[in-house]
Amino acid sequence: MAASPVHYPWYKKEDTDAFFALFQNNIANFVIIAITMLGMGFPASIVFGQVLPGAAVAVMVGNFYYAWSAARLARKENRSDVTALSYGISTPVMFVFLFGVLLPAKQLTGDATLAWKVAVAACFISGAIEAAVSLVGRWVQYHLPRAAMLGAVAGVALTFIAGEMLFKTLEMPVIGLLVLAIIIVGLVARVAMPFRLPTSLFAIVIGTAMAYLIGDAGGERFSDAFTHLGFYPLLPNMAWFEGLGLLFTGMLAVLTVVLPITLYNAIETMNNVEAMEAAGDKYDVRECQAVDGAGTMIGALFGGVFPTTVYIATVGAKWMGAGRGYSILNGAVYALATMFGLIAALAAIIPVSVVAPILVFVGMSMIATAFQSNDTRYYPAVALAMLPYFANYVMTRFNNAAGETVAGISSGIVPLGQGAMFMAIFIGAMTVSIIDHQFRRAAAFAGVAAAFSFVGLMHAPKLAFNAAWDFTLGYLVMGALFLYFAWQQEKLAAPHSANSAPSRHPSSAD
Repeated sequence: MAASPVHYPWYKKEDTDAFFALFQNNIANFVIIAITMLGMGFPASIVFGQVLPGAAVAVMVGNFYYAWSAARLARKENRSDVTALSYGISTPVMFVFLFGVLLPAKQLTGDATLAWKVAVAACFISGAIEAAVSLVGRWVQYHLPRAAMLGAVAGVALTFIAGEMLFKTLEMPVIGLLVLAIIIVGLVARVAMPFRLPTSLFAIVIGTAMAYLIGDAGGERFSDAFTHLGFYPLLPNMAWFEGLGLLFTGMLAVLTVVLPITLYNAIETMNNVEAMEAAGDKYDVRECQAVDGAGTMIGALFGGVFPTTVYIATVGAKWMGAGRGYSILNGAVYALATMFGLIAALAAIIPVSVVAPILVFVGMSMIATAFQSNDTRYYPAVALAMLPYFANYVMTRFNNAAGETVAGISSGIVPLGQGAMFMAIFIGAMTVSIIDHQFRRAAAFAGVAAAFSFVGLMHAPKLAFNAAWDFTLGYLVMGALFLYFAWQQEKLAAPHSANSAPSRHPSSAD
């Protein structure tokens, strides 16, 4: 007799925790975008009237789709504990588009409006490329070891999420440590909060109130918060089409930035879908990459300039016990908040140190999942795959000044930070293959890493032939070593196979 279908709720209490984690993470990116673009000389009419609304449309479309996808999975597997995929702007991708697309376009054109149109076109092309990459997404997911992909995700979580947000937590030590304690008690130890409030909401209310009571947040925050209130309708425009003409007539160099960062974005989606499968919810990676590409393109049609992706915070939402409600609420609130200029207001009123500990937890959950979902013998591969992101973090934060800033530490930091996602995956995959004594497979990964280095997808500032010859040679040498060990392994196994083969006895017919 067939089991009766389970009830999959539209919203539940746990969705509130996940909503605040995802919303605040995206808010941080939106605020960084606004501050950086205004500092570059882009007018508020473009920043608040075009770029942020376009990004909000992409976030809304993606979150609504993934909420629907979660309901479909819940019906298919007849269970109510399915968590929708999170969706938003990847922090590393955001910085690359800010300083690798928008800034050069502004410098080359000398016109903020033209530079914005070029960036919109680049964003649209990025979405189209990711949608095309979805055709091979499942094949790549099948052939890349889970330890390598989750190790790369854990590297992002350790540096850009848990690490950086811990820095922000300690900018107001009394407030930050108090909120961090609430998060650990409520979300890690799963102890109920007073009045049965969701942990994240309780932490934000207590933290914000304390910040104003002890004077860590001054009254001037309120006046700053309402500076950009207004009405910014979510309307499509033709900036992407006009930008395509500009892009292909005089700014093709921008595409050398778009291609590698789009591949990065597609792999980030794949990694995060893999992490979600390890946590218990299996989604189709090809569908997710196609949706991410489509969401990015739709955002560009509305003036957005930043590609979107399945977000790394998804596993944190799974740990919180969220369903689909947090994704629906996130999309709706972002659309409304952007239309009325409320994002900047909310970000100004609530101190960063209050929301940062929530994201520390998200990073913690990602790192823990990378280890928990792999056999203990693969832990070294997970750990090694995390390491390139230390360099990537430095590269992202110092941008063009990174080489000069870290020159006194090591000349290896800058090239390690370039294409860190690819190196993390390849070095992790090689390690997994070696642990399993699959030396030919390790050599194949070394060969792919050499090819990526040769064309500049890794260890180089831009795409070019023979872009990083020393790294190319290094990976080829690694591959040769692995082939030697494969030959040795086969040589040692040959006599054993010969001795174990059954002997042939002549029959009467011979």
